Amino acid sequence: MVDVTEEEMDNCTFKSDTVLSDVHLHCPNKRHLMVRLNAVGQPVFLSYFKLLWNTDNSASEKHLREAKPEREHQYRSGDELCDKDRNNLKKEGELNSEGVEALLDDDGDLEVVRRPRSASDLEADDLLRNKVYPVILMKGKEDDFEDEEQEHTCSNVVKIEHTMATPLEDVGKQVWRAAFLLADYILFKRDTFRCCSVLELGGGTGITSIIMGTVAKRVYCTDVGEDLLAMCEQNVALNKHLMEPGGGEVKVKELDWLKDEFCTEPEAPYSWSEEEIADLHNHCTVVMAADVFYDDDLTDAFFRMLYRITHNLRNSCTVYLALEKRLNFTLRHMDITCEAYSHFRNTLNDLENLQDRKIKYTVEPIKLDFCQFLVYERIEQL
Repeated sequence: MVDVTEEEMDNCTFKSDTVLSDVHLHCPNKRHLMVRLNAVGQPVFLSYFKLLWNTDNSASEKHLREAKPEREHQYRSGDELCDKDRNNLKKEGELNSEGVEALLDDDGDLEVVRRPRSASDLEADDLLRNKVYPVILMKGKEDDFEDEEQEHTCSNVVKIEHTMATPLEDVGKQVWRAAFLLADYILFKRDTFRCCSVLELGGGTGITSIIMGTVAKRVYCTDVGEDLLAMCEQNVALNKHLMEPGGGEVKVKELDWLKDEFCTEPEAPYSWSEEEIADLHNHCTVVMAADVFYDDDLTDAFFRMLYRITHNLRNSCTVYLALEKRLNFTLRHMDITCEAYSHFRNTLNDLENLQDRKIKYTVEPIKLDFCQFLVYERIEQL
């Protein structure tokens, strides 16, 4: 858990049983504002995630498309300059009978013509990040955050309440990179999702459903646990202004993958009404999930739930899955492996090979060459 005692706010300490998403420690935000403690005593922080695309300004999207080719041109220019330097050196060596002596300075030291930094070096510099430590909002310091809020316009920032480090069973309370990746794809292909009815499995903090709600007609954001769902509902409320222009709505609902039925008890928070279940079955055409494949048992439960839901849908649907391959060294294999990802792939193959008279599944990878609309580090393992 995060130690947020006032005397030690300069450092973050974590117990050995905690899981941490480095989205939060290395987020490009200036500060993280702790707003409250949740029902189980975990510090809840409010973060601003900036959108690089303004829904009111199509020129921003054009700028994003042009940025990558321009950058690649700079890299190529650097390589061409390097080749030109090599050719010049070659000519000097051929014309100068002194050979290597032509490369010596006045003191007799060898002058080395250094190659301009490669694209990977430049990208590495771009990805340098400063650690961000949590900041407690204390009495008399409320104004410190007002200026930061005023820097963000309503249309270019997603506000998300989240925790910073949790036990494994509460990782849904954090924000993970695969959620950003899926959000990027939604914004890039927004015409594909316009006016759709969507189901998200394992929605967590709700950031992907919120982005989907800017283009889709209705999104059912589902997860399990009253504390997590309350946080998700709060995030939906914080970003309602992003969805209002398109008329989209996000409904936060409980959906336990370990149970065969929807929760329909009227007194239970985040339960389903019969009308909502019928609406899901009759109109849902998109199912999505981000970074929910980290435990083999939960992966199996996910695919069982996915099969049950898609089997009952009136229309064919597309399922979008995003995840991060987390590499670990294991003593069993004495090698770096990614067992959770391997199990996911095997289960996905089983679903594709399933013999069912009513429904057929096909699997297709998506190239990750689409624009980036949220500020995060898009690593190779996504």
